[in-house]
Amino acid sequence: MTGGRTRPAEAGLDMISIVVATREREDWGALEPEHAAILRLCDRPVSVAELSAQLDLPMTVVKVLLGDLIADGDVLARAPMPASDPPHMNVLQAVLDGIRRL
Repeated sequence: MTGGRTRPAEAGLDMISIVVATREREDWGALEPEHAAILRLCDRPVSVAELSAQLDLPMTVVKVLLGDLIADGDVLARAPMPASDPPHMNVLQAVLDGIRRL
């Protein structure tokens, strides 16, 4: 599946990286079955961990295969969206008060 490789060509991938297919493929037959399966699941943004779980493959294998697809320009990867500033205490207190009133 990985040709003996244990590390992806794309070093920036981690389990919460978000990946998405860049275009619709027309030559599905030219792909290895695992690459094709990943591309089908990447029709919407998905994390590396989700791909690993859905494909029932170890995360390291998925990262290596994703590295191939990224190198070929079939998939884009990015870090997950950063969490915004945490809500202020007064907002949390207002939510808690509202829940208690229910």
